[in-house]
Amino acid sequence: MLLSVVIVNYNVQYFLEQCLNSVIKSGRSLPMEVIVVDNHSIDASVDMVREKFPEVKLIVNQENVGFSKANNQAIKISRGRYILLLNPDTVVEDDTLPRVVGFMESHPDAGALGVKMLDGQGRFLPESKRSLPTPGVAFCKVFGLSALFPKSRLFGKYHLGYLDKNKTHKVDVLSGAFMLLRREALKKTGTLDEDFFMYGEDIDLSYRISKAGYSNYYYPGTRIIHYKGESTKKSSVNYVMVFYRAMIVFAQKHFSPKNAWTFSLLIRLAIYFRAGLAILTRFVKRSFWPLADAGLIYAGFYYLKNYWEHQVFALQSAHYPPEFMRYAVPAYIVFWLSAVTISGGYDRPVSLFKLVRGIGLGTIAILVIYALLPLHLRFSRALILLGSIWALFSMNLLRTAYALIRQGNIHFGREASKRVLIAGKGKEADRILKLLRQSGNTAFIGLVSPGGEKPGEEGYLGSFGQIREIIDIYRISEVIFCAGNMSSQAIIDSMHSLQDTPVRFKIAPPESLYIIGSNSIDTFGDLFTISVNAVNRTGNRRKKRLFDLVAALFFLITLPLQLLFVNNGRGFVKNLLKVLGGKKTWVGYHPGKNMEKLPPLKKSVLHPADAFRDKKLEAATLANLNSLYAKDYKVENDFMLCLKGYRQLGRQSPAAPL
Repeated sequence: MLLSVVIVNYNVQYFLEQCLNSVIKSGRSLPMEVIVVDNHSIDASVDMVREKFPEVKLIVNQENVGFSKANNQAIKISRGRYILLLNPDTVVEDDTLPRVVGFMESHPDAGALGVKMLDGQGRFLPESKRSLPTPGVAFCKVFGLSALFPKSRLFGKYHLGYLDKNKTHKVDVLSGAFMLLRREALKKTGTLDEDFFMYGEDIDLSYRISKAGYSNYYYPGTRIIHYKGESTKKSSVNYVMVFYRAMIVFAQKHFSPKNAWTFSLLIRLAIYFRAGLAILTRFVKRSFWPLADAGLIYAGFYYLKNYWEHQVFALQSAHYPPEFMRYAVPAYIVFWLSAVTISGGYDRPVSLFKLVRGIGLGTIAILVIYALLPLHLRFSRALILLGSIWALFSMNLLRTAYALIRQGNIHFGREASKRVLIAGKGKEADRILKLLRQSGNTAFIGLVSPGGEKPGEEGYLGSFGQIREIIDIYRISEVIFCAGNMSSQAIIDSMHSLQDTPVRFKIAPPESLYIIGSNSIDTFGDLFTISVNAVNRTGNRRKKRLFDLVAALFFLITLPLQLLFVNNGRGFVKNLLKVLGGKKTWVGYHPGKNMEKLPPLKKSVLHPADAFRDKKLEAATLANLNSLYAKDYKVENDFMLCLKGYRQLGRQSPAAPL
């Protein structure tokens, strides 16, 4: 037997299924055995392995014995010349196993080997190669110096950031997520130290392999996906404590008493430092919006008070006492923000209705209490009402600005619909579409083929070579890869090449009922799934007309200013009057073929393709954009298109179809 693959599983059934599929596919040409040790999972992991992978050797523990002991159980019954310790939340490339075994065969000094790991978004994971955590290295890691200076030979040693990630290197420490071991080396070093329940055992074993005269190699000739944190929840405080305590065990085992004491002290300081930082971060995140709202409302009250004093009370020479701004206004703000909190105004996603309801309830409470106060504490009902209007306006203004700066779009009252692209073809793509049809949330779905299909051909938005442009044009938020007809290498290549996009990647294993790492998404329509929110619905027609009127009135009030920036001022005035008269709409369809299939709209000034004026779009793409606009109408889309096409608002007719 050449290779034994050992996988320890704990409650990650769907990741395990995907992992086993990739391992069996990658090792089909090798004399190989696969051993799964289940650490008393409460999901259906054991039944899944028995049903779908009968060739896999399965060890079922009746309790969670820890990572080290579970691996040792499998190592004892394994027969391979090489033993691969592999996390269940990984995907290997189709040629990963032959490549790494070949490397070990040609490098007899190699005791262990690790590979280039990418996370679920295609980004390089720096823990693919690490240095020994000596006190100095640990200090730089714990206090952030390694993150500030990742390429430094002095501060960046923990992840060896100064070593080229695309070249083979001898390193101190390999990751236990993928660790290929030479059995001959294990006979000299012994198996994993079971004093490490979880974490630290890979550092310990790497160090013992080096001490036994072998080398640990980082080998980037192949890659794996490691869904880091999916099975271990590394953001938890419990993880921090378990991980750092494992470091203390390592120090006490391998360092001199003096260095071990120094290291232990450093680690304990690190635990307090990280825990305090986590608490502070949570506090800042939770208090940011209330504090920002309070500051903005208070500032608005200051100017409202001054205006009221100088304009309304000017003849009476009346002024508000200092107690008004010192005590009354902060009390009003507390009432408003408390009511908004109770109303759910600080929940995600942001709801305009909840904000209005909260401010309304807060105002009623303030006025009721105001009526019960003695006369010398009743400062002004008018300022309370004006302040409530300012509070509501400022809170919405703040969230709108944040959404535009951070996300480039606005979504009030509900989460944005996912725009999902499925990479695949044939029966496997059809199977995924049927699977998506069973879920409950709405989403946009498009098909892109690994072949050479062109837009509109057999329902495809385009070929795989056009995926970046498709993501940009259709504002795709998720890409699902059909692993049944795409190789792991092609999937990983795509994820790595698109890592700079905001898209999330999912993988649909063959014959699986689940899409790994995905939330539920909705059904497949002609070319994509759309929410039941067509532009011709009564409510949407009303919203669209209201947006047209509000925008037109704003442009009319600020007309002299608009004429300085808009191209074709005369045309802009004509469009403005036609929109006010109901003969035109600011945003509509791009003229083209098959318009009779779309809900009727008035002639428009702008159209969805104006968001991509720097791109030459094909007729099929323009038709798809029209369909998207018609089938999932949102007022914020009209707003964003008016912003992007602002200078074209004087245009008399949309560009002719391509």
